[in-house]
Amino acid sequence: MRSVNITEADSIDELIADCADIPPSVRQSSSPDCPAQRLAPAWEVTEGCHAQVRDLDEYV
Repeated sequence: MRSVNITEADSIDELIADCADIPPSVRQSSSPDCPAQRLAPAWEVTEGCHAQVRDLDEYV
């Protein structure tokens, strides 16, 4: 068995390379047990949301 060293990826390329090392047996697959993906409903920033941050100098 190979040694595993868990570190945080420093770039998107490193993250993709890390994910490519995940064995297919543990990757999520499109099986009948998984629900079908669906589109998220459209949304807009309402006046109420905008009012909550209107007077803030910095939104955190």
